[in-house]
Amino acid sequence: MAAKSVETQSDAAVPGIDWHWHLAASAVEVDTTELEFALMRTFEGFGRWQSECLASVCDLAATGPENALLHIIRMNERPKTIKDLARLTNRDDVPNIQYSLRKLIGAGLVLRRGAGRSGVTYEVTETGRQVTEDYGALRRRLLIQAVGNVPGFADRLAEATRTLNLLSGIYEEIARVAATHRRS
Repeated sequence: MAAKSVETQSDAAVPGIDWHWHLAASAVEVDTTELEFALMRTFEGFGRWQSECLASVCDLAATGPENALLHIIRMNERPKTIKDLARLTNRDDVPNIQYSLRKLIGAGLVLRRGAGRSGVTYEVTETGRQVTEDYGALRRRLLIQAVGNVPGFADRLAEATRTLNLLSGIYEEIARVAATHRRS
């Protein structure tokens, strides 16, 4: 069976580009697939940015998710449990979160307090506080200044945030649906 022809505004704008493939047989599928690939590229770029920004202010080679944990632990100046960290990052890979926490503790940026399954919390150390302050200052100087120079970008950011939060919920729901129909 031949694939249906998909005609989008993008097709007319870019002669010779073939948008037809297994994930995109209609205009909405093309748009959805393009968004998913943009999300993947953005996620990878964001992770590199986080790593480079952190490396500029301390001697820790950390991944984007490890960097995110550091800032989330500091968020609102309240200690966080692993359950809090998993919920706030929308992650369920607790062993990987624990590995990242050990790395942050080993670097002297995070402190573990308490004992037992539910009594353990994590908070930033004074060194962690200084690193996150320096990170924030560098972030303002580089990232915030760059996005501030784009006309109308604040409104675009707000709309993108709403859209991504909506998509997050959709992806979570359809992941649950897919899990109920998984092949054995």
